Amino acid sequence: MNHFTQFESKELGQELLDLAAAYKANPSLHARKGEGKRIGCIFLNPSLRTRVSTQIAAQQLGMEAIVLNMDKEGWALEMQEGAIMNKGTVEHIKDAAGVLGSYFDILALRAFPSLTQKEEDVTDFVLHQFIKYSGIPVVSLESAIRHPLQSLADQLTIQELSKGDKKPKVVLTWAPHIKAIPHAVANSFAEWTLGMGHDLTICHPEGYELDSEFTHGARITNDQSEALQNADFVYVKNWSAFNEYGKILSTDERWMLTEAHLKNAPEAKVMHCLPVRRNVELSDEILDCPRSLVQQQAYNRIFAAQAVLSKLLG
Repeated sequence: MNHFTQFESKELGQELLDLAAAYKANPSLHARKGEGKRIGCIFLNPSLRTRVSTQIAAQQLGMEAIVLNMDKEGWALEMQEGAIMNKGTVEHIKDAAGVLGSYFDILALRAFPSLTQKEEDVTDFVLHQFIKYSGIPVVSLESAIRHPLQSLADQLTIQELSKGDKKPKVVLTWAPHIKAIPHAVANSFAEWTLGMGHDLTICHPEGYELDSEFTHGARITNDQSEALQNADFVYVKNWSAFNEYGKILSTDERWMLTEAHLKNAPEAKVMHCLPVRRNVELSDEILDCPRSLVQQQAYNRIFAAQAVLSKLLG
């Protein structure tokens, strides 16, 4: 594994899950593995769980973690090749990433999509510019189209609560939101859930189809009630339109998950990556009841990151 930016294989996925579970049982298992190593956590966008969990994970391996809020503390970056830099950008990605590559052993990057430049977003242009010019292993802390650390933690949560050899029924359901939200979490959750061999149903209003690259093999429906029937895990997430890129086509509050939606799924556990708009995406009654796995998912972020960093350290 040279970088950690997406799902690669079921075998690697299970290896990382087993390692994450081992670290959860004993966080100091390899407490000196990263001694003398540094990770640079570069944030072009806000973060709470990703930022803190990655730093804790690095420290539990003995690594030094340095955080840079590039959007506030660094120079405005130029990403385009051959640019004449006579406007707002101050430093080219070639120079910035090259310097960071010489300072760190691993680089971790968070870079959200524009939701306006579809072609650039779907190629994960910014992430790949950092990979291209840093010359060191790169971990995605959420990119324009994927959030693999979140998805690894989500799969660990599902693994911990799955019963026997029965494949759980997993449902990814769209939820309303007040603004346009990226596709990264939904894409990545679908990619990892299908890749790990689970049954996945995706439900959303018409017009909210995700990129088929991530959903091939899933059952897709516009009937939320039918999709939720007998569900074992329900992942709630908003995303904006993909075909009409970045647009909000519906804010139908009937899609907000409540206890009434789960009357035919008595054993269902509910997941969300956080932050969550309470009583917009999910009701208080769901978030504050035993069905909710959101705190367990957030805690598992530490051990997912620790497994990934350990694997990259070799």
